Amino acid sequence: MQPHFKRRLLKYTTYLRSLIFLGVIILGSVALINYLLPLFRFARQNNITPGFVLNLFFGKEMQMKKYQGRTNVVILGVAGGQHEGADLTDTNIFLSIDFSKPDIVMISLPRDIWLPSIRDKINSAYHYGEAKMIGGGLLTAKAAIEEVIGQPVHYALVLDFSGFVKIIDLIGGIDVFVEKAFTDNYYPIAGKENDFCDGDPTFACRYQQLKFEAGWQIMNGDRALKYVRSRMAEGEEGSDFAREKRQQQVIVAFKNKLIGSSIIRNPTKAKQLFSAINEAVLTDLNWSEKLLMSKFFLTFGEGKMRRIVLDSGDEEKGKKGFLVHPPEWQYNGAWVLAPRTGNFEEIQKYILCQLEEPNCPMQP
Repeated sequence: MQPHFKRRLLKYTTYLRSLIFLGVIILGSVALINYLLPLFRFARQNNITPGFVLNLFFGKEMQMKKYQGRTNVVILGVAGGQHEGADLTDTNIFLSIDFSKPDIVMISLPRDIWLPSIRDKINSAYHYGEAKMIGGGLLTAKAAIEEVIGQPVHYALVLDFSGFVKIIDLIGGIDVFVEKAFTDNYYPIAGKENDFCDGDPTFACRYQQLKFEAGWQIMNGDRALKYVRSRMAEGEEGSDFAREKRQQQVIVAFKNKLIGSSIIRNPTKAKQLFSAINEAVLTDLNWSEKLLMSKFFLTFGEGKMRRIVLDSGDEEKGKKGFLVHPPEWQYNGAWVLAPRTGNFEEIQKYILCQLEEPNCPMQP
């Protein structure tokens, strides 16, 4: 090969290398922009700033909505699926959190509380909101809770029970202390709600028997769901008030298991759990608020949590209670719960006392 031809080829090779290098830079820049731009938009939409990230890992102040130093959250549970009543809220739990102490007040509201504003039970508020507009259920449910408790509700979470089962199974079950043994002979079997049972007038094929012995038990997702949903047990455990106490137990047991579990230190399992929670829970918390809330509960440990159930009292123990069963004819033939004083003022004063004073009496 002639020397001048070699020099010319070398010259073009240099140009070619330069073009390839430039192409790599351009393609890399385009790919980087396509990746970073959505990430930037996501961070801006959810208020994830460099300051937020530093506060998340090193700060103590929770940048969330508050009223008088407390953040109020409602947890709602729905059966899901396509059957009648699938979006009625079987679970209505109000959480008021003081991040600085830390302190949590957990209050269960019975599903049968009558609301004058909607002329129906509180468990139908979410349903009415969703019927008007997709996503409207959160707004109406929050407004319904506010009507009873007299406190602003900043956030709401709606949990589908099928997702609840999956989440409990992913953490390997939960440890629950069953205070009183009970038997429920009429727990509904999923999918058999409309079964005619070959003409059996008692429709026995629609139900199964549940038994829970007293003491500590390890419950998988299905067992835990039955524990919190059982409504037809014999004696006191068949009341909605007992069921609400069991719901609170399971929430605390889930929190304790998650804190003590190695799953949050296993990237693969943690990702599966996060995905399951994200699929099962509908919420108006944005991503930055979800991260802050997750951080708080993962570090809450044995912090103070006061659990309250609004109920109809106990005559034998001399407890008045806040709610009564009024005559059904007053409420279009429906079996409901109403405030014993005629309005929610007594309940609201009691809840305010609980939020402001940790030593406030636990009964009226």
